[in-house]
Amino acid sequence: MDLVHVPVLVSSFLFSDVLSATANETDSNSQPDKSSSFLPIILVVLLLLIILILSAVYFFRFRNQRKAVVSTVDKKIPNGILEEQEQTVMLLTSSPTISKKYTPIPVDCLEEETRIRSADDGKLFREEFNSLPTGYIQGTYDEANREENKEKNRYPNILPYDHSRVVLSQTDGVPCSDYINASYIDGYKEKNKFIAAQGPKQETVADFWKMIWEQKCVTIVMLTNLKERKEEKCHQYWPDQGCWTYGNTRVAVEDFTVLVDYTIRKFCVQYQASDGTKSCRCVTQLHFTSWPDFGVPFTPIGMLKFLKKVKMVNPSFSGPIVVHCSAGVGRTGTFIVIDAMIDMMHTEQKIDVFGFISRIRDQRSQLVQTDMQYSFIYQALLEYYLYGDTELDVSSLEGHLQKLHSTSAPFDRIGLEEEFRKLTNVRIMKENMRTGNLPANMRKNRVLQIIPYDFNRVILSMKRGQENTDYINASFVDGYRQKDYFIATQGPLAHTVDDFWRMVWEWKSHSIVMLTELQEREQDKCFKYWPSESSVSYGEYSVEIKGDILCETYSVRDFILTFIPEKQTRLVRQFHFHGWPEIGIPTEGKGMIDIIAAVQKQQQQSGNHPIIVHCSAGAGRTGTFVALSNILERVKAEGLLDVFQTVKSLRMQRPHMVQTLEQYEFCYRVVQDFVDIFSDYANFK
Repeated sequence: MDLVHVPVLVSSFLFSDVLSATANETDSNSQPDKSSSFLPIILVVLLLLIILILSAVYFFRFRNQRKAVVSTVDKKIPNGILEEQEQTVMLLTSSPTISKKYTPIPVDCLEEETRIRSADDGKLFREEFNSLPTGYIQGTYDEANREENKEKNRYPNILPYDHSRVVLSQTDGVPCSDYINASYIDGYKEKNKFIAAQGPKQETVADFWKMIWEQKCVTIVMLTNLKERKEEKCHQYWPDQGCWTYGNTRVAVEDFTVLVDYTIRKFCVQYQASDGTKSCRCVTQLHFTSWPDFGVPFTPIGMLKFLKKVKMVNPSFSGPIVVHCSAGVGRTGTFIVIDAMIDMMHTEQKIDVFGFISRIRDQRSQLVQTDMQYSFIYQALLEYYLYGDTELDVSSLEGHLQKLHSTSAPFDRIGLEEEFRKLTNVRIMKENMRTGNLPANMRKNRVLQIIPYDFNRVILSMKRGQENTDYINASFVDGYRQKDYFIATQGPLAHTVDDFWRMVWEWKSHSIVMLTELQEREQDKCFKYWPSESSVSYGEYSVEIKGDILCETYSVRDFILTFIPEKQTRLVRQFHFHGWPEIGIPTEGKGMIDIIAAVQKQQQQSGNHPIIVHCSAGAGRTGTFVALSNILERVKAEGLLDVFQTVKSLRMQRPHMVQTLEQYEFCYRVVQDFVDIFSDYANFK
């Protein structure tokens, strides 16, 4: 039954009932004037009928209005397609009718301006971003919209303008073979410094390599992973090993280096011309792997290191740098803007993020896709302005140390103390320590100021029926080549030993580094979590000692760790460093070099599962060990070091890592010792 008829039927039933009742009443009373008694009743019924009809009309009209509201407001999408969204999302214009203008910012005002814009959850950043023009008003997409080219576009609404698109050489007899979804983009002063491209599709890989060859490109910057959240973002356009052929281009892998934030791949590219002649070129791909599925990187440190590497790799005589993500606008635009603004910072002592994006959007629309990316650009520029380039070549280390120890000027800003003071400006994010500060977990913390952040805390399996049993005071920390390579933790307390061994088992660790004694200055610093002989059970785990060897500066203990319910076992090796006082530093650096080398060798033999590192609170000595491990590995691999940024990065992963000026200086000293005796440590590899 149609709902719209219900009020009418109800009225009819009411009307008939009233008539029936009236008729019965008339018969019983034998009233002579029947018409005069019917009239008021009829009028009342008609009035009720009209009211019901009007109510029904109002009800259905209101319901339709609500449907319209849901479809246009509740389902509203942000400006542009996010690279993580479905391909059918439509673009919305974000620019107001009258765009607000934003003037360049002098570098000495950058910190204050960034602080103001970041207030109120970045409200002013959003306003500034939304004032950007979306693109070139007179721009056309005729070539991109040709029927033959539509399938070459990864996203139907991210297209290159006709006036700035990269034009390939035409293949005889193949219509529209000059098309690729890629646009020329200017740098700060350099015209067409970049080519912004979408991530190649399977059917466009040959076109991509054709573009690389014809445009004389030798550097590719990749800013997306091949898959993110099970969705393809870019087809793999290179071989993992050996060589593949794409059209007329043969690509062979010559070398690759995997680092924590990015991977470097070197290709030999051979192109066969139409006349049969062949020629070769070396092409380097720098693949940034630390951009998360959502949003932006947690810190700009990795991106700035990556950008510097791109600048170093790309020779001045080459063609444009090819930059791509998935759509070739969001992350791609962010990278290009940071590069240009750093150049502007050096030349003019100011930045103009708003003006530069407005200009390059005339070359490719939607470059820099979200307000989060927009604010990340400012974060990166502020990071660069405040801390500069602190990377050193090993050959310049001695001279740098002399500068750091110089006390010639009372307000010398390059002194060691000033460098360390900058580290203390890294804010401790107490709002991100909620789990460790829960009442049930507070007693599991040895030092109340050193609690893991929620975003990288080590999570244990929850015991059935017991809340908060997934918590341990431990943080994942990145290594030089691998994310979450270390677990920085406190020395176990008597009531957290079970959790400690549970962590060792669940995260498949084979190496424990201990940097404290059980007691120091007559105070307990770490509960003894292993047996002196035979075996001891801790909860569901049994620990049996199989060996205890004293080396020059550290002990090596081998344990058999058994998961009792399933009777599974694993060998775990503990490296216990001696001679590091609670206050102060070791007397010399050789012992630290030795233990780091021994741990690395153990890791290579047992698989690169997380190395558990602890002192008493899991910050000062623990942070120094992790910092030195990362610094020395980079010195060995690249001949470069950056003590400042290494420690700064650690402090953003766990509070108070490398806790004192003495520990910070010790990092430099150990590196110098390592450089002096490097040839004697081939086993470090």
